[in-house]
Amino acid sequence: MQNSLNTRSMIFTLYGDYIRHYGNDIWIGSLIRLLKEFGHNEQSVRAAISRMNKQGWVTADRKGNKSYYRLTEQGVERIEEAANRIFKLQPETWDGKWRMFTYTIPENKRSIRDELRKELVWSGFGLLSNSFWISPNQQEKQVNQMIEKYDIRDYVHFFLSEHKGPHKSEKLVEECWDLNEINMKYEDFIKTYSQKYVIDKSKIEKGEKSDGECFVERTKLVHEYRKFLFVDPGLPQELLPKKWLGDYAASLFSDYYKALAQPASRFFEDVFSEGNEVKNRDKKYDALNHPLIIESNN
Repeated sequence: MQNSLNTRSMIFTLYGDYIRHYGNDIWIGSLIRLLKEFGHNEQSVRAAISRMNKQGWVTADRKGNKSYYRLTEQGVERIEEAANRIFKLQPETWDGKWRMFTYTIPENKRSIRDELRKELVWSGFGLLSNSFWISPNQQEKQVNQMIEKYDIRDYVHFFLSEHKGPHKSEKLVEECWDLNEINMKYEDFIKTYSQKYVIDKSKIEKGEKSDGECFVERTKLVHEYRKFLFVDPGLPQELLPKKWLGDYAASLFSDYYKALAQPASRFFEDVFSEGNEVKNRDKKYDALNHPLIIESNN
């Protein structure tokens, strides 16, 4: 049986790149059919979606004899935040300020600490010292959501501050994040996908790659690129090294994604149309010209 965590992660990818544009819910039969393309069996899909339901990411609903799974408000917020970070190729302009988040959570709530750390890393915070996290990005919304989610208002402090030295801000970055290691991960991504992009683009232009194959490749591409959300804090340009490969990786991702977009969407709609309402598709959604992709020359 496939690892349920891997299946769960792939389901998040499908919700983020497809299902959220079609009303946010899907018949379990369609989900099973889509994930079959990646070798995930029915048992692993049902186990993973059940786990996501218990964790509050999706909610179950029955229509006749069919079960549907819809993203919850929490799920929608997480997917939208991830999508914005994945598809936005241009880093935001830094306001020169640092967001600082610190907490002292009592021992009887220690289970919250591990979850909170994961959330902070995912949101792009770096650990400067014990229970003291920093970020140069505008994180007010995310911090307030975490405070409410974990009910920790009594145990936290959040600051908006300026760094006055004695060192440069780059030293803060060095202490919180290993940018060399992240750059190496981007290098591996570029080596793998630059060659695949050239080959697949040629096959698509010659009609030698099926819609189903494009669906698999596009989903795998997003799935792999999505992993950078867990390692790259998304620092502003001013704090990045000169030979930063993140921008090149983002451009490669964008070009490859666009090449696969239309045939992949056709395959998804063919499968989705059985048991779901294609008419629920967001009229503003265009897979070829994704609204969240910002070209690097803008």
